[in-house]
Amino acid sequence: MTMTPTPPSEPGSTPPAPPVPLAALLARPDLGLRLLAGPEDVLLHWVHTSEMADPHPYLLGGELLMTAGVQLTDPAHFVGRVVEAGAAALAFGVTPVWDTVPAGLVEACARHGLPLVEVPPRTPFTAVARALWRLMAEARLHELRRVTEAQQSLAAAAARPAPVPAVLGALASRLGGRAALFGADGTETAAAGREVPAEAARALRDLAGVLGPRPGGPASASGDGGGLRLAAYALGGGDGLTLGVATERRGPGDHTIAGVAVVLLSLLTAPHRGADVTVRDGALVRLLLGAAPAEVAGTLGPGPWTVVHARGGDGTPFAAASLAAALGTPLVDAGGTTGPGEATGPGGSTGPGGATGPGGTAPGRAAGVVRLLLPASSPVTAQSGWTLGVGAPVEADELSAADAQAARALRRAEATGADLVRHRPGGIATLVDPDEAAAHARALLAPLTGPLAETLRVWLSLHGGWDRTAVAMDIHRNTVRQRIARCAALLGRDLDDPDVRMELWFALRSR
Repeated sequence: MTMTPTPPSEPGSTPPAPPVPLAALLARPDLGLRLLAGPEDVLLHWVHTSEMADPHPYLLGGELLMTAGVQLTDPAHFVGRVVEAGAAALAFGVTPVWDTVPAGLVEACARHGLPLVEVPPRTPFTAVARALWRLMAEARLHELRRVTEAQQSLAAAAARPAPVPAVLGALASRLGGRAALFGADGTETAAAGREVPAEAARALRDLAGVLGPRPGGPASASGDGGGLRLAAYALGGGDGLTLGVATERRGPGDHTIAGVAVVLLSLLTAPHRGADVTVRDGALVRLLLGAAPAEVAGTLGPGPWTVVHARGGDGTPFAAASLAAALGTPLVDAGGTTGPGEATGPGGSTGPGGATGPGGTAPGRAAGVVRLLLPASSPVTAQSGWTLGVGAPVEADELSAADAQAARALRRAEATGADLVRHRPGGIATLVDPDEAAAHARALLAPLTGPLAETLRVWLSLHGGWDRTAVAMDIHRNTVRQRIARCAALLGRDLDDPDVRMELWFALRSR
C-alpha cells in the first residue's frame, strides 16, 4: 500500500476544475482534430501554445502543448523535451510553416507514447483552447452539482434516528464505495456500502491507523490497496475515531464530500454532546418549524440572545462553521430560501427563524445569508471576509423581531461598505432600506432646483414658519412664500397636508 498525507485543509476545499480527456476534444466535429499517435484517454489540465525550439522550461505538466513548428529542426529532441516536462499531449498545426505533420514528429511521439493531434488549417489554436476551457467549465459545474447534492444528502442523513450509520451509508452511496468508522484501536465500529476485497480492507484499516489521535499528526491520508483508492480522515472530538473510504476512482470533489461527512460525524460522535444539547437543538428545530417562541423559551436556555446575519466567506463548505466558531456559537443556519423573520408555521401562522413550517409558505430571503444565534453576553466583532448585521439583544419570545433587525442591519452594512452594522433604534426612518429611500427621494424631488429644495427643507424643519425660515436663510419672507408656492406647484402636492409634509421631510433627509 502506498500512503500520502493530505493537507488538513484539503477535505474542505472547493473542488478544482476537473481535467478533460483528450477524447472529448477529438469528438468535437467543429474542430476537425485528428489523432496521429499515442492514446486518446490522457487527461488535459490546461492549454499552452509555444513556438520555442525548447519549450521545456515553460511547461508545468499535464498541458496540451500547441505548436506550428516554427523552430522545429529536430523532432526527436523536441518530443523528448516535451515528454520530460510532463506535457499530456502535443497538437501540431499544419500551415503556414508545414503542409503536413512531419513524419519524424509522428514517429517520435509514437515511440514515447505521447499523443499527437493534427490541427487542420481551418481551426485556429484559440478555438481549441476555448473548446477545452468550455469542457472544463462544464465538468466543474457537474462536479459542483454533485458535491452540493451530496452535502444535502449527508445533512439529511445526520437528522435521522440513527445518524452515524445513515451518514456512512449516504457517503458510501455518493462516492460509490465503502465508508467505515474505525476506533482508536483500529477496530471497525460501523460501516456501509459494498464489500471490498480483504486486501483493500486491511490496507484501509492500516491507513486509518496512520492517523490516530497523535497531536500534530496528519488530519488525512490517501493511498491505494487491493486495486482501490483509499482515504482516511481523523475525526474531531478527541476519541481517536477515523473515517475510512474505499472507492474505485477518486473524483476532484470527493475530498470535499468526505470533509462534510467528517464534520457531521465529528459532531455526532463528540463526547460533549449531552442531553442538554439535544434538548436545545430540539427547541431550535421547533422554532424553525413555526412553533411559538414562548413554547420553547425554557428549553432554548436563558436569554437574552443576539441574532447575527452574515454574508461572505471563502466559498468553502465550512465557511459558515468557521464563522460560528469564531463568534463562539454552535447555533448557525448556513443558508436557506426563506425570508428573515418571516417563517410560516402550522396553519399559516408566522414564526421566527425564517423557515417554512407545515401548512404555509414564506417569502424568499436573500441567498448566501448565514444566520447565527449567540448569547447576548458574547461579543460580536468584525470578521475578515464577512459582512455582519447584528440585531438588538432580546429574549426568546422576541427572536423574530431580532431576526428582522439583523437582516436590515446587514443591508445597511452592504450599502455603506461597513464590515459590521448593529441595529440602532431610530424610528420609522431606519426601517427603510437606504438605497431604496434615496432612489425614491431622487424621483420625488426631481422637479425642484437646489435652492427650492433647500428652502423647502428649512421651512419644514421650522414647522412652516415664514419669518423664521426667512431669518434662517437670510432672504425676504416674500421670497420664502414664492419658493414654497413654487415647490407645491412643481410637486403637485398640498403642503398643508401633514402626510405630504412627512413624506417630503423623509425624502429630503434621504436624498
